[in-house]
Amino acid sequence: MTLSAEILACRRCADRFAAAATAHAPRPVVWFRPGARILIAGQAPGARVHASGRPFTDPSGDRLRQWLALTEDEFYDRSRIAIVPMAFCFPGYDGKGADLPPPPLCAATWRQRVMDALGPPRLTLLVGGAAIRWHLGPRAVTAAVADWRGPAAQGVFPLPHPSWRNTGWLKRNPWFEADILPALRARVREVMDD
Repeated sequence: MTLSAEILACRRCADRFAAAATAHAPRPVVWFRPGARILIAGQAPGARVHASGRPFTDPSGDRLRQWLALTEDEFYDRSRIAIVPMAFCFPGYDGKGADLPPPPLCAATWRQRVMDALGPPRLTLLVGGAAIRWHLGPRAVTAAVADWRGPAAQGVFPLPHPSWRNTGWLKRNPWFEADILPALRARVREVMDD
């Protein structure tokens, strides 16, 4: 069985998801192939992605593609882009309708195996706090994103999550769009076209 098939068959969090307010079953969303040039390390699928089975098929994905200046065809080209969240399944909502965090069990079970199978990407985009912490260690999102030049020299761009919930963060931190996005877009284009 391939690694992708193993992940697709995973039901380790079935009881956890059944107990969530959404009471849903696991549906891993797997979108990677070994040898991809760019790794997008995300958080976890949302409800729309859970329904579609395709990563970032929601307003967050629209914003992320705009940040990267990529078309949908480019973004979903698995030969060039691997999308590997910290949890492959939608974690669900709590009783108040808030997103539950990615279950640590998923990353503990699969993350290193996926990273080993992918091989070293030329560019890694860390989307959100969970991905930033796994790849760079304990850091606040704003501090990690503001310090982008250090990791970027190593081929890593820490990014805030493109969720609508972060619109306020983007307004409070205009340097992200002014300074980081042009450098990010240039690097993404370079890696995509090489």
